[in-house]
This record gives sequence, structure tokens and C-alpha cells, in this order.
Amino acid sequence: MTTQGTSPGSNAGSTQSGSGPGTHATTLDADTLRGRRVGWIGTGIMGRSMAGHLLRAGCQVVIHSRTRAKAEPLLAEGAHWAESPAEAARDAEFVGTNVGMPDELDAVTFGPRGVFEALAKHAVLVDFGTSKPSAARKIAARAAELGASALDAPVSGGDIGARNATLSIMVGGDAAAFATAEPFLARLGKTIVHHGPAGSGQRVKIVNQVLVAANTLGMCEALHFAASAGLDPHRVLQSVGGGAAASWSISVLAPRVVGGDFEPGFIVEHMLKDLRIARDEAGELDLSLPLIDLCVARYEALVAAGFARKGTQGLYLLYRGG
Repeated sequence: MTTQGTSPGSNAGSTQSGSGPGTHATTLDADTLRGRRVGWIGTGIMGRSMAGHLLRAGCQVVIHSRTRAKAEPLLAEGAHWAESPAEAARDAEFVGTNVGMPDELDAVTFGPRGVFEALAKHAVLVDFGTSKPSAARKIAARAAELGASALDAPVSGGDIGARNATLSIMVGGDAAAFATAEPFLARLGKTIVHHGPAGSGQRVKIVNQVLVAANTLGMCEALHFAASAGLDPHRVLQSVGGGAAASWSISVLAPRVVGGDFEPGFIVEHMLKDLRIARDEAGELDLSLPLIDLCVARYEALVAAGFARKGTQGLYLLYRGG
């Protein structure tokens, strides 16, 4: 596992598991998290697996989700149910949120019976979803008013990364809070990087989503060309997957397209939300980024065609007419 963090008086620097100059070891002893209380809000495609890793690490996990049925597998493993985000957060030293849309994040944090009604002093609140950097700064400011801390820690790696605890976690927020949260984060991901103050993790996630969206669009268009040209898609992927075109989209999503599997590892409407955030942030920075505009338009077309709840590889459906 690789971690990167900040040290006093420096910008973001590198620390890796191990020892030596400029490095420190991240403790992954089996008992590191045993008995520690975790509040968790959101048990969708990603959150269910992530909360499960903390549960199996020995944490006392208290869960709230909009749909209780999605949490049932975790409850069967020993997690406890909370009737509200506030109940999940009460007395927890680590509180994780993983909800899909900005209004949901606002509701589970600032809303009635939200996290901020019960967040303990010195607790760390970590948002693993993708939202506006300004929202991350607002959450961090409110946590600080309560004597707690908040990190924005969006993740990348999809459903597979969540299940295998190999996510890339992009963190923004106070360096001391990052150090406190790191043992929990280490159970969820393989690459954990602290990028700076609140909102920094969300800005890195924008970079990530632009790259993913562009790669996925290119992959779907290329496979449509291959099919139209009468090529064997399996042989095509064998060739391009071993060369300069290799990517996560080619290795993970393309086989799903070839197999006719358009179910979500990451949902279309969530990608569209992320790309709209990217477009808004580019506007605030006075940047013209036409690739973002193109990706937004294609995903909007996919939603308009009725495929909002499909996986992002569903872009291929636009080429074959649904």
C-alpha cells in the first residue's frame, strides 16, 4: 500500500509503507481497529463493501442507509442499525458517508437528524462520495466548529476496488485528521494520498473523472468501430489491451461491453453529476475544457435515452441505438 501525506512546514509529500528516509510505516496490525466505533451512512454499490471491510477489521460499525434492505448483509455480519445519520454518528470516532448526490450529502450531514446533530468532539467525519469542493469546505468548517474534523476522501476503483479494498483514496483536509483517519482508510484502499486542505480531494477526483469519462467514451466508440468493421472483439481487446491503449476502461469495462453487461459498477447518473461538477469548477477557474463538455453531452444523451441507472459502459448503447 502506498500513502502520501503532509508534514509540518511542507507541501504534500510522499510516505510509503516501509522504512527509510522520508517514509513511515502504516500500521496494519490485526488489532489496530478492533473495538473502535464507526458510524457509516450509505450502503450502495461502494459503501456496502467499504463498511464491510471495517466490520471485518473488528470495528463496531453502526449503519444508516436510505434503504435498510441494502444494509441487511452487513447487519447479518454483526453491524448495528441506526434509524438516522445522527444515531449512526453518536459516540463514533470515525464517521464515513458514501451517498450518491449532493442533496443527499447535505441532508445526511446538515439536515434534521443529520451527522452534525451528534458528531462527537475529536471525531473524524470522512465523505467518500464525490461532491463540489465548496461542499467539502463547508463540511470541514462546521466540523471544526464542533471540535471535530472532516476530510473529503473520494475514491476511484469502482465496485471491484471496493470489494477488494484496492481503492485509490484522494484526501483533502487537515493533516492531523488525515493521520487519525489513516488506519481506517488503509482498510479500504491501496493508494491513499493527502493532497492538501479541504476540497483538495474533490478537485483531484474531478481530474480522475475527466480521465475515466474520456477513456470510457473512447473505448465504447472504438468497440463500435471494431464491431462495424467485422472484427472479433475478443481478439481486438487482446491486442489493444497489451499496448499503449491499455487502460482500466479496456481491462475492466470493455469485456463487460463485449459480453452485453451494462449493469453498474458505477452508475451513469452519478458520472453525469461528477462531470457537471467538473464543468462548474472549470468555469470558476475560467478554463475552457471542451472534452468535459463533450462527455457531459454524451452522458446527458444516455440519460435521455432511459439508461440513467446503467453502468458507465452503457455509452455503447448510444452507438447501437439502445
